[in-house]
Amino acid sequence: MVQLIDRRASSRGRSAVNRERFLRRYKLHIQQAVRKMVDERRLADMEQGGEVRVPKKDISEPSFGYGAGGDREFVLPGNREYVAGDRIPRPRGAGGGGVGEAGGAGDSEDAFVFSLSREEFLRIFFDDLELPHLARTQFGRTEQKRSVRAGFTKAGVPANLSIVRTLTQSLARRIALQGNLRREAQVLEASFGIATAAGQSVHAAGIYAELERVQRRRGTLPFIDDPDLRYRNRAWRPEPIARAVMFCLMDVSASMDEDKKDLAKRFFTLLHLFLTRKYAEVDLVFIRHTEDAEEVDEDAFFHDTRSGGTVVMSALELADKLRSARYAQDWNVYVAQASDGDAFGADPARSARFLREKLLAATRYYTYLELADPRSANRPSALWSEYERVAESADNFAMRRATGGDQIYPVFRELFRKDSTS
Repeated sequence: MVQLIDRRASSRGRSAVNRERFLRRYKLHIQQAVRKMVDERRLADMEQGGEVRVPKKDISEPSFGYGAGGDREFVLPGNREYVAGDRIPRPRGAGGGGVGEAGGAGDSEDAFVFSLSREEFLRIFFDDLELPHLARTQFGRTEQKRSVRAGFTKAGVPANLSIVRTLTQSLARRIALQGNLRREAQVLEASFGIATAAGQSVHAAGIYAELERVQRRRGTLPFIDDPDLRYRNRAWRPEPIARAVMFCLMDVSASMDEDKKDLAKRFFTLLHLFLTRKYAEVDLVFIRHTEDAEEVDEDAFFHDTRSGGTVVMSALELADKLRSARYAQDWNVYVAQASDGDAFGADPARSARFLREKLLAATRYYTYLELADPRSANRPSALWSEYERVAESADNFAMRRATGGDQIYPVFRELFRKDSTS
């Protein structure tokens, strides 16, 4: 007998199996609720769980009911006053409303509240996102072992028992054994008939005893025997891992006010959570730039208050220098840039030319997020205009604009959706 033991930790009054079933069934509603929570959250609360409200009308299920007429008998728990045949008096007050109840008073709950843990929230949040054009490599520290199907074996644990294959083996064994016994029984029956017709009672009795023995053997064949058991076999197969590096370029010049910096930090926070959640072999390189660019750690990238002028070219050159020094071979290189596009002089044209001629050729995917002022959202910046010319001839370059916090998550999904090519 196969015994399945669910060792997942379940809190009091909750079933892990039912919880997974609910998440699968109402995935669309939960995804919409998660997206709404992301738009309303602060930066520090981005990776916490939360409560999801699913409308009751969307989780209603069909059920059988009783029609009019007929007799029904049922037992209510806790009955100590009535026996079969007693008549229950009508309750006092308005018909059917109960004592002291007002028909439309009070708040009514029109949604089912479902609480998501941190792991469930992040899994739903990044379920349909991926790094575009990610390729696997055969070099370096890239091998991982994956469990794959490797046929069947005659020994194993009950959890791996293949019922279909076991029953197939059992049926084949019984057909083979019963065929020989059936043919032997037919020969004995014919011999018994001849001996009986010839009056050879002693010989007929011996044949009949042998026929009974054969019939008993046919009836005692086991339905499933030990040689019939087949277990699913699995083997560990080494396979390459896709290694990737993400260069995060953020403009922290004086033109980037606090609102724009908050939008950029929100975008890079989503990117950081997405990469560390879905990929094991991903390096993150943080670069902040004003007139000059510098590589910083995660804490300085999100919290340093240094400011200054704007030279985009410095960040691109530093990213290419670090790529050549550390990730020149066997790495999938990605770049995510966030800026308000407020660059002057020849810097936008030089940056676009450097991006087109050198950096794009070495990257799998390059994303540019421009944080525009809501008052001038329809007026492109100088950097945006130059980058547009690059995007016309590059299939691994994507550009988006955002003016408010409610646009960051939709833009992020557009940039990193599955099968994204632009």
